[in-house]
Amino acid sequence: MGFIWSINPDSNLIKLLMIKDDLTYQVIGCAMKVHNTLGPGFQELIYQKSLAIELEKAGIAFVREQTHKIYYEGVEVGTRRADFVVENEITVEIKALVSLEDVHLAQAKNYVVAYDFPRGLLINFGAKSLEYKRLFNPKYT
Repeated sequence: MGFIWSINPDSNLIKLLMIKDDLTYQVIGCAMKVHNTLGPGFQELIYQKSLAIELEKAGIAFVREQTHKIYYEGVEVGTRRADFVVENEITVEIKALVSLEDVHLAQAKNYVVAYDFPRGLLINFGAKSLEYKRLFNPKYT
């Protein structure tokens, strides 16, 4: 049995998705250009540098390897670096694997929540076709 979703068209979530998803799709488009050009088989760092070039060409503001503090019950317990933070709104975690596993998706979801961003992307350049997963922080729904 499937779920039926009833969403108010005036809701903040719908507005966020309509207004902000263009940026997500632009990032995915840049990733597709990189994958179409290089194909699979390179190390993650090669894709990271190439994606940075494409984001710059597209005029998208980003920071690479931005360090974020991780808190547990208000106490700093460590740090983690996001592969990319785009427009201070989207975390982008990239991989160069033959296939994504649930652990990679869980990791990327945790970053979106821990960094307190509304959404994120998990992009895998290692597969025959580019793989990407869009992630949403439940706090912003």
